[in-house]
Amino acid sequence: MAVAYDDEWDDALEDATSQYVVPTAEQLAALNRGALRTLVRSVAAQVVTGIAVALIAWAVAGVGAGVSALAGAAACAIPCVLFALRLLIGMARPGGANPATFFLGEFLKLASTGLLLWLVVEVGQDDLVWPALIAGLIVALKSHYWLLLFKDS
Repeated sequence: MAVAYDDEWDDALEDATSQYVVPTAEQLAALNRGALRTLVRSVAAQVVTGIAVALIAWAVAGVGAGVSALAGAAACAIPCVLFALRLLIGMARPGGANPATFFLGEFLKLASTGLLLWLVVEVGQDDLVWPALIAGLIVALKSHYWLLLFKDS
């Protein structure tokens, strides 16, 4: 059974996509301020939750667990902070950010997180507390969910 092609839908789609709204300079500045605020909050949430889980691990299981949790959180947070700085630099450029640069930066962030985790395991082999390390990593990875508690995030 063949489906008839409807020219009316094609015309409606063409009309809808042919009229783009160009934002004003004030609107672009407001969008950039909002993006900057969200970026800073997500990085701050990651750092704060990483420190919090390290303090909890230290209080519950001792110094080794606290350092392990902090190392796990830092293995995730350090590449994210560097990537956020790269995104901020891209926002400040006159042409704006390049999507290809974003994806390359995301790949480098993931690769450096894996590299830092490997380095933590190699350096702290005997002193590493694995549950604390994994807890620090997971809390740092999922810290952006805490931002959902705040209305303006």
